[in-house]
Amino acid sequence: MTVLTVQPGETPADEEPPDTGERHRLTALAGFAALSLDAMASVAYGPEAIVLVLAAAGAHGLGFTLPVTLAIAALLAVLVASYRQVIAAFPDGGGSYAVAKTHLGARTSLVAAGSLVLDYVLNVAVAVTAGVAALTSAFPSLYGERLWLCLAVLTLLTAVNLRGIAESARVFIVPTVVFIGSIFVLIVVGLFRDAPVNRVNSESVVTGNATSVGVLLLLKAFASGCSALTGVEAIANAVPTFRTPRVKRAQRAEVALGAVLGVMLIGLSVLISRFHLQPVQGVTVLAQLADASLGHNWAFYVIQFATMILLALSANTSFGGLPVLLKLLARDNYLPHVFALKADRQVHRHGVLALAAVSAALLVFSGGDTNTLVPLFAIGVFVGFTVAQVGMVRHWRGERGPGRRGKALLNGFGAVLTGVAAIVVTASKFEDGAWLIVITLPVLVLAFETVHRAYAHIGERLGLGRIPEAPHRDRSVVIVPVSSLTRLTSEALTAAASLGDEVRAVTVCYPDPEDRAHLHALEQAWAHWDPGVPLVRLTCERRTLGRPIAAYVRDVSATEPDTRVTVLIAEVEPVRLWQRLLQNQRGAVVAHAVRRDTDAVICRLRFRLF
Repeated sequence: MTVLTVQPGETPADEEPPDTGERHRLTALAGFAALSLDAMASVAYGPEAIVLVLAAAGAHGLGFTLPVTLAIAALLAVLVASYRQVIAAFPDGGGSYAVAKTHLGARTSLVAAGSLVLDYVLNVAVAVTAGVAALTSAFPSLYGERLWLCLAVLTLLTAVNLRGIAESARVFIVPTVVFIGSIFVLIVVGLFRDAPVNRVNSESVVTGNATSVGVLLLLKAFASGCSALTGVEAIANAVPTFRTPRVKRAQRAEVALGAVLGVMLIGLSVLISRFHLQPVQGVTVLAQLADASLGHNWAFYVIQFATMILLALSANTSFGGLPVLLKLLARDNYLPHVFALKADRQVHRHGVLALAAVSAALLVFSGGDTNTLVPLFAIGVFVGFTVAQVGMVRHWRGERGPGRRGKALLNGFGAVLTGVAAIVVTASKFEDGAWLIVITLPVLVLAFETVHRAYAHIGERLGLGRIPEAPHRDRSVVIVPVSSLTRLTSEALTAAASLGDEVRAVTVCYPDPEDRAHLHALEQAWAHWDPGVPLVRLTCERRTLGRPIAAYVRDVSATEPDTRVTVLIAEVEPVRLWQRLLQNQRGAVVAHAVRRDTDAVICRLRFRLF
């Protein structure tokens, strides 16, 4: 006889190790690909936002493009360093929400969560519409179908993410690498090529006479360019989606995001200054840079199509970060608990579907037009940045480790910068639609608090956290509604006899000759069958089914106060899904009436047909 000895922690050779779900989680590279698309794609509109603002001061103003970009890159470095600390301090994810909840109080944490929710939803809508806009620019004949194209892209993204975040990451690695590689090639070639910029015959939008550059203009350019920083927080929000060791993998992905994004922003800004680029109506800054660096050839179109694809796919950042945030809110009783459930592939399915539904509504509202949504974009992320930085300052005040003062100063400096950016962006875009965010954010916070109060009330009624009284046995009566004598009736009475001390069958009759004849036949068959259970006749003048049964249940509860009443509703469960359309839904009608009008226990017996 052979004895198989298994050491603790080992798995026998003929058994598969338990599936812990790790294979459905992200590596550092996959996390970079899945959660940094928003930040990577922002280089398509971040530098352009700076140039468009500085163009109001003419060519002299455009000379400040590089200094403004360097300030944004410095803020990016501060944010990356801060969110590395957030990842280590809050490995369960949640980003600014988790930081604020621990160090700034519940109300502030809800403001952070609400701002992130709005930003994630708007990111999906803006990313999809921007990607489709790039497509319709290349193929103008598709312009009239842009809404349907947006919804098709959104459906594709939703389907991919329902298969798991690891699966979506594998899909997005290739376009991410192609885009980043294309931008780096553009920068390197542009640095060594003295190419003319004005290849495109379009009218410049630079103001010829303007020469003064004020502090407010620089602040506005800085705030507009900070749109390139959207998505920096996504990795910190989604730490639980990484493989073990989660913190180290997430930190590596965060550093990689910051390094690649910073190099691209600075490199493109250097080329803008080197080529003395001016904003041109109808032509993106990135397109002008590609034309100047690489020429108007196949490489130019590679960059345009790579940008188009990545813009559309950058919505995946929201699909990776928002469901985790919704899970944390649900865990803390600020959202319905269904958002905390996971599917087999470690997917928060309800969060993914909710994000897709709200984003689809925004797309329909905007008609697939990017300009309708852009004024609302990026405000929420600055609020989240500021809250996270302030919370980390409080975090370091409570720590006693080395270097805590330097880290606190770093976070405090970042909080000032992002706070200023949030104020400037909101003020400058208020009339363009930012007022909607100013209204929606408090409403969202109130909704969170309303859900929390509802759960608190439920918990109080259920006695959560308190030891309940010992269970005891009450006398019980089981009421079984019947309409005919079948095998289903027999199964229902058998189940009822197993549940209670007394069983009563009830049937509803109406003052109609046909119904009276049916009742007479049923009573005769019942007497002949003699199941040992009385058949109670409930007369009703109106043709309603649920109300007379509910009234009888109330009478039993009133006349027998120490008796627990159960209503057992027997129903047929068909073999095929389409056959459910053939059912009369009598059971659902009775259950609804009894649940609404009584405190009886409802038991629905499914009788399966094979």
